[in-house]
Amino acid sequence: MQVHVVLADVVELPVDAIVVPTNSSGLMNEGLALAARLRAGEEIEREVVQCAPIAVGAAVVTSGGGLYARHVIHVPVVEEPGLKVTIESVRRATRAALLAAAAHALNVVALPFMGRRPSELTNAETARAMVDELRAHRQPFPATIYLADPYREIAVLYEEALRAGQ
Repeated sequence: MQVHVVLADVVELPVDAIVVPTNSSGLMNEGLALAARLRAGEEIEREVVQCAPIAVGAAVVTSGGGLYARHVIHVPVVEEPGLKVTIESVRRATRAALLAAAAHALNVVALPFMGRRPSELTNAETARAMVDELRAHRQPFPATIYLADPYREIAVLYEEALRAGQ
């Protein structure tokens, strides 16, 4: 698997799928989920809500609606809005996204930072956990991952996590 760090908003990338962190209800009413719904259209929220509740560690793949991406992989990082993200939920959500991409033979996937919600984790811990899960994934799909974030601080943390495991 090739991994690239890019300074970009995940909803702007022309990839097979973007990953959107969410809660178990599938409602896309905050953060990156809201940005994706506003850009893609209401139909992707309707698609994911039909599958709710979604456990942390599971994923739902929907169409991409009006996004450049063909699909959206919805991964809960918390059971309910307002709960704090844990290291285990970051790992489980990242793993679920990769397994969903593999199951749907999605070749190029953009993965956003999973720690934007209230969290007791540092950004560095979140980046390391995500990179650890990428390294552990041994399937042919996805072949390319873009670790995408619009903030240079997060990009630097991804790069450090990638270098640390070499």
